[in-house]
Amino acid sequence: MNEQMLAVMHGRGELLAKIAVQREQLAEAGTRWQTPLALADQCLAIVRFLRSRPVLVAGVAVLLIIRRRGLMGLARYGVLAWRGYRYFTAASGKLSSRL
Repeated sequence: MNEQMLAVMHGRGELLAKIAVQREQLAEAGTRWQTPLALADQCLAIVRFLRSRPVLVAGVAVLLIIRRRGLMGLARYGVLAWRGYRYFTAASGKLSSRL
């Protein structure tokens, strides 16, 4: 082989070694960011859920304003509101499937 080809092969080897190191660094960065990004995804899912159900958010806000019973009162009425919402969505699903 000529010297130019050897230089190219040597350069290729160095680049492949550099790529391997960069892949390891990227994998380490990915593992560090996995938990915070999963939490951010969950927060976005909650925001999307609340955005798609403005009546539910308004109901909770009304309960907060009217009752002012603190965290336990909010939790109790929140659970009741959630159960009522689930009941009515299930009932409306049954009714719409019969039509």
